[in-house]
Amino acid sequence: MENAVRKASVQGQFYPKECAKVKTYFQAFNHTFDTMNIPQNIKNIVPRAIIVPHAGYIYSGFTANFAYQFLKQTRAKRIIVIGPSHYRYFKGISGSYYEQYETPCGLLEIDSAYLFALAKRFNIGFEPTAHQKEHSTEVQMPFLEHYFPKTKVIELIYGEIRAKTLANIISALLQNQDNALIISSDLSHFHNLKEANALDKNCLKGVEKLDLNELEKGCKACGLTGIQAMILAAKHLKLSSKLLDYRTSADTSGDKSSVVGYMSAMFY
Repeated sequence: MENAVRKASVQGQFYPKECAKVKTYFQAFNHTFDTMNIPQNIKNIVPRAIIVPHAGYIYSGFTANFAYQFLKQTRAKRIIVIGPSHYRYFKGISGSYYEQYETPCGLLEIDSAYLFALAKRFNIGFEPTAHQKEHSTEVQMPFLEHYFPKTKVIELIYGEIRAKTLANIISALLQNQDNALIISSDLSHFHNLKEANALDKNCLKGVEKLDLNELEKGCKACGLTGIQAMILAAKHLKLSSKLLDYRTSADTSGDKSSVVGYMSAMFY
């Protein structure tokens, strides 16, 4: 390994470079969250896994933070972030074989020993170029540094892989109570608002009902395999799901002609 630290590659683009500015985002998100009337019995749910979006914080940060507000109650010893590869085509799944992960507010420890054991069991490779600039997973790390500064992390990026194969890994991870999971996915891309809402509804219903058939009706998520795998694992482990937040880039930009959809959900 040439370098023990996975450098932050999209800071200054997807989220600020300066720690203080990152914290300002979280304060704003939480200020809004605290004004929402969420029933106490829901607030008390501690998820085993969440689905969160991965666009720039200005667009999808609030939706992601909504799920982290629940996940922050977890006592998990490690958090595994799973996202799709946007920049490199490869088959299978790749793990972050670094020692630490850089964020604007500090370094996160990577649980290498656990990753090695996992890799042996599930044939997890290493595609360095997939990890160097993958934003689907990187944008989650400042959230983890904020809410779980002492918790170890693992980053898994998948290329071409069957949902069933990924579901087996997710199930195994969740059978261990020390683990919490983050599945990273945005929804439809670059449709007008009306079309986006119609397509995204299939994703939302699929997650809400844990029903893969609903996804097949037109869910155009970029991390669709991850969502399918999470649903399969949730059914296998008899977990419940709850949708948390849905919005589109139009909520921030005002441009309804070409939008991206964002959802957050939890499994418990």
